[in-house]
Amino acid sequence: CSRFNGIFQNMTRTRRSNFAALAILAWGHHTNAFLSTQTRSNVAFSTWRKMADSTEVEADSDPTAFSVAILGDLHIDPRKMEDYEIGRKQWKKVIKEEKKKHGNVALVSLGDLGESKNCDHNPASPTELYAGTSLCHKTAAEYLGSFGVPYEVVGGNHDLEGIDEFLTDQQNLRVFLKEHNKPTPHFCREVAEKTVLVGLCSTIFRDADYTSHEVVIDDEQIAWFEQYLKDHPADDGWKIFVFSHAPPNGSGLRVLQENHVINGCCWLNHSDDKKCRKFIELVREHRSIKAWFSGHFHLGQDYQDSITFPTIDPSEGPYPNRGSCVFAQTSVMRGGTSRDGRQQSRFIRGNKSGFEICTVDHQKDGKVRVDATVTYRDNSHEVGVYSHDDEAYEHDQYFKVYMPQFGDKGYVCGAEEEDMCMLTDRAIDFDTVAWCKLACGRVLGVVNGMLLEFDKSTLAPLGLVVSSDELIGKRIIIIDSGIEECEINFDDLGMEGADCVDDSLLAREQAVLLFDGKEVTVIQPNEDGSYWRKIVRNKIARMKERRREKAAVEFALGMLDVTEDNLGDAVKSTWGPYTTTSGVAKSTVPVLSK
Repeated sequence: CSRFNGIFQNMTRTRRSNFAALAILAWGHHTNAFLSTQTRSNVAFSTWRKMADSTEVEADSDPTAFSVAILGDLHIDPRKMEDYEIGRKQWKKVIKEEKKKHGNVALVSLGDLGESKNCDHNPASPTELYAGTSLCHKTAAEYLGSFGVPYEVVGGNHDLEGIDEFLTDQQNLRVFLKEHNKPTPHFCREVAEKTVLVGLCSTIFRDADYTSHEVVIDDEQIAWFEQYLKDHPADDGWKIFVFSHAPPNGSGLRVLQENHVINGCCWLNHSDDKKCRKFIELVREHRSIKAWFSGHFHLGQDYQDSITFPTIDPSEGPYPNRGSCVFAQTSVMRGGTSRDGRQQSRFIRGNKSGFEICTVDHQKDGKVRVDATVTYRDNSHEVGVYSHDDEAYEHDQYFKVYMPQFGDKGYVCGAEEEDMCMLTDRAIDFDTVAWCKLACGRVLGVVNGMLLEFDKSTLAPLGLVVSSDELIGKRIIIIDSGIEECEINFDDLGMEGADCVDDSLLAREQAVLLFDGKEVTVIQPNEDGSYWRKIVRNKIARMKERRREKAAVEFALGMLDVTEDNLGDAVKSTWGPYTTTSGVAKSTVPVLSK
């Protein structure tokens, strides 16, 4: 990890760039783009400390003291820089005070650096999106480098969106890394003695399997992260603070927006069942992870649900199994990007005894408010205390996700054990809350007038199964659907039917039915066994489809007896999906273009 914080503080951006290049050359750069942990550790912390203290910083004698400024989604619009300039001025006051206390001060940006729209930045291309362009990253790098402390940055779901400038994600990523002087997509900085900042970066946009706005951490970063955690255990006194654009599944954060849930881009690696759960599994296994900060939702920090602790009061529910980690959501700086009107940043200050999570409120002249205090009981356990109640009760108007808990009032019946489970005994409305666990382990629940799937381990929402326009007024029942002859009766010594069961059919088959007084709809699972619909596809694919439809519209208007008034009936698209149980393609009826 980098340990050159102090010596960076009074350098210009050009000098920092040159110094970083020399440091990288000195440490060695592996062909797989990941710096060796052993090589990064060659500089003794005491030596680094002396270098930091040789600057103008009047540092104290506690080598474990540290402070970190955390900026949420910036979405810089070069036409609207006032809020950024005000925010920087406010932050500089805070940073100046922290530098007087010690030299261990850094800044972390959680990504989504540019506005995802045309910002009049390229006269030659009036439709080009600003986010992800070379100009965007150059502007963001200059801004982040102007706070007087070294900065780190992770990529969000918009940071490789330079689709008009770059053909591939790899080309876009190279420019992102170059402009921010990053040798690797991830980062690792030892900000104080045995206190490490680790960042994980989204590296896919054009190549996304589903929505391009899913935050995807690639396999190489995951492998590096897991090995780093093994090499820096809590028992040796290591304390690791993690930063990513989106939070991991299992974080317990609940102040979300509906669009992130139903579009499948709430959590890291959201669409991959196994990888989506990987991060919370690492948190549970490695208690050196003390906190995890994320942005992505553009919602404020005035709600207790924007911070979750490793443990909760038993009266509030079962043990959440979040290791020794506090999760915290981060708001935004510019007013035009906020979804609840708040403009706030996060601020950490800590030492060997624990740390505080604070808010820097950009609407209150940069006022610093302590939100939570976390005290280390030992290397593997910590206790968190909220410093205030919710300061914004109207947040119920935002999508506060219901999290199922075994034994709560929403748990209806155990479909994993019962032959028939009536999930809702009356017609579903927007107030209905009910959930059950299927025999296969999948969890389905009704909330806010929708049927959602929840993760079977963390019970976090995964995505939309049935929308409210199809669900309201109907009921749901789960019934057995397997072949009776293939069920194994373990009370029967003969175990008749056992020969027709293979490993893929060990779970009892069930059918999820949506019905009213007139009809029944079978809710079929996806091919991978999941139920939530991955309905939003890659942005590049959708952009090309719109271009094809535009060409079809121009053809229809010019060559057919069609007017603007009846275009919707005249121009259609077909994807040729398989929508029946037939094994033979019988129909490719096109759907209306939208």
